Amino acid sequence: MRAAGLAGGLLALFAALLLPWYLLQDGWYVVQEAGIGWAFDPDAGSAAGLALTQGRWWLWPAVLAPLLAVVAGAMPLPRRMQANLFLLAGGLGLLLLIAQGEAIGVRGWTAPWLEGVFGPMEERQYGIGWGGSVTACALALVFSAGLAGRGAFRGDAFTSASAMAVAIGVLLFTFLPLAAMMSDAFRSADGLFAPFSAVTRLLDDRLWSLGCLVGGPRCGVVWNTVFVALIVAFGTTALGLAFALLVTRGRLGYGRGLRWLTVLPIVTPPFILGLGLILIFGRSGIVSNLAADWFGLELGRWIYGAPGIVIAQLFAFTPIAFLVLIGVVEGLSPTLEEAASMLRANPTHTFRTVTLPLLRPGLTNAFLLGFIESIADFGNAVVLGGNFGVLSTEIFFAVVGAQADPGRAATLSLVLLLMACLVFVIQQRLMARKSYVSIGGKGDAGLAPPLPPGIRRLCLGVALPWAALTILLYVLAIAGGFVEIWGRDYTPTFRHMVKAFSMEWGEGGLHLTGLAWNSVLTTLTLSAISAPITAALGVLAAWLFTRTRFPGRAGLEFITLLSFAVPGTVIGVAYLRAFNLPPLELAGTGAIIVLCFIFRNLPVGLRSGIAAMAQIDKSLDEASHTLGGGGLDAFRRVLLPLLRPAIIAGLTYAFVRSMTTISAVIFLVTADTELATVFIVNRVINGDYGLAIAVAVVLIALMLAILGIAQLFIGQRRIGRRAAVPAVAATPTTGATV
Repeated sequence: MRAAGLAGGLLALFAALLLPWYLLQDGWYVVQEAGIGWAFDPDAGSAAGLALTQGRWWLWPAVLAPLLAVVAGAMPLPRRMQANLFLLAGGLGLLLLIAQGEAIGVRGWTAPWLEGVFGPMEERQYGIGWGGSVTACALALVFSAGLAGRGAFRGDAFTSASAMAVAIGVLLFTFLPLAAMMSDAFRSADGLFAPFSAVTRLLDDRLWSLGCLVGGPRCGVVWNTVFVALIVAFGTTALGLAFALLVTRGRLGYGRGLRWLTVLPIVTPPFILGLGLILIFGRSGIVSNLAADWFGLELGRWIYGAPGIVIAQLFAFTPIAFLVLIGVVEGLSPTLEEAASMLRANPTHTFRTVTLPLLRPGLTNAFLLGFIESIADFGNAVVLGGNFGVLSTEIFFAVVGAQADPGRAATLSLVLLLMACLVFVIQQRLMARKSYVSIGGKGDAGLAPPLPPGIRRLCLGVALPWAALTILLYVLAIAGGFVEIWGRDYTPTFRHMVKAFSMEWGEGGLHLTGLAWNSVLTTLTLSAISAPITAALGVLAAWLFTRTRFPGRAGLEFITLLSFAVPGTVIGVAYLRAFNLPPLELAGTGAIIVLCFIFRNLPVGLRSGIAAMAQIDKSLDEASHTLGGGGLDAFRRVLLPLLRPAIIAGLTYAFVRSMTTISAVIFLVTADTELATVFIVNRVINGDYGLAIAVAVVLIALMLAILGIAQLFIGQRRIGRRAAVPAVAATPTTGATV
């Protein structure tokens, strides 16, 4: 406790004394231009320098609160008194920083009554920079140390600090933007507060109509969304389970290739899957032409509507279920299955009564993610939806349509949140009061049994046709990047690839002259920054939610799902609205994109970690505590080695989702922070399909290579013997066997 509080105080004091307090609009060279007295510069100065020389008295808490924490940590005080001082320094310091940030903006006082109390304000205050950010985070660490000192979180400073970090991050970058966006549901068209506006919009017949069941033209968009989401959730869970079982227990010679083929759709940039489906099943697609030539059937536009959305979402979201379930299947201890075999249970009965029940945490989490992904999906619905409306497309057109209606968009987003809440509650009830522990503290020397023949044939019958269709879809879609003009001139060419990624030698060395280099390198940089943070925060949050008890834990766990339960376009608009003004003035910077990546993708890492954590006996943590280890020791030395599949899943998904996302960031990018997916979509809008597909192909190859390197670097979890040990023949001298 003392070490954490002292470290937080020193870090906060360092930031308040030496780091620029405000956001540097022109970069760090402003500090260089200010010279030796940069700390006192009006634009680049630190909190201490601005308070001393610029008369900004409201910044003194940023200096005095860390100083109090340092003094409290350095003095030999009783633990309770020291904890109280840490609580005072961290809590009061944070509150005062938040208050002054909200009270003083770009025009001085933000409310007239403040001017009446404190007098006229001539100063202006912009978004906080490195100094303000680091100081606030360090004061939060001081406050968490004080909570631990008072006995919260079993007195463990690491657990307290972890809970504080997760809570602040989720509340600030998930709940706050969405709350600001949702407030529009209770405003009239002219922006005035009108609480009954949401009720009026919710009663709209376009949402709840059941006309399609009684001969009408269509049903409401809510029922359309639920119908598609249930099919996709069941389908992705079943497909993900089939692939996970075949890869881990199918005894296939091509298991590794099947694993990579399963993950391929999530490393695919936007529109590739939709384009491939259109090339296969569209009016001029291969299947449509064959049906017309061989059987005289006119398939028409059946791919546009619910069937197309379902097929595209099954392709897109099966990898998510697979990544969740592969870690759970690999983590199954074979001890219980061997015990069933010893009791003369046949393989099929063992699989049905032992293996499947132990997989329930992964199955329910995969279903939850599949359902939420489906109701929030925008790209597939807008490309293949046709006249079949769903909530995500309705929200998009309410935001950017010809008749923009923020209130309607917010109301529809509320409906999505309520649907996610319902599925979350059902999942929690299914998992309550049951144990799925299969990894304990005892050694595990078992060998995972192969799949029963009937189950293996069923999985092969499901997975192999799906894999073949996946290969065909990608071959046709990717071929468009290596022909002159798809649909008119099929002459092979590398012209599009050269145009996107050309390089030239010139004065000063190698120059990247291709049109796509800037966007690809920017995407790689921002994704590489966000992915490790997302994976680490997801595993840390999973550990907190499954291993600790604290007030508001269930609510905090649900809030982490909020960013997944609404379309990316809503997230982008919410971030733009929440972080466009001081004190968190992040719009136009790379930081807002990184934060969007982190908290948009956090739920997958969290659910994967929770599913894996449900298999690990708490006695392992308790043994670490009994031997004198704290929360950090148990987390670092016991749980992390056992959570490698979950970490790989979270890291994999976070990276590739950041590389391929479009809807959540299309409103956040600028000319300096253009992403590869935005580049692709702009080329598609301009009709340059060849260039767009060429960039997509390079992104796919690049992501597969990076993921392969990450897999080799991290390795796999080793719980026990997972491969048969060959017998050694008896030696001629002793006659013994080993």
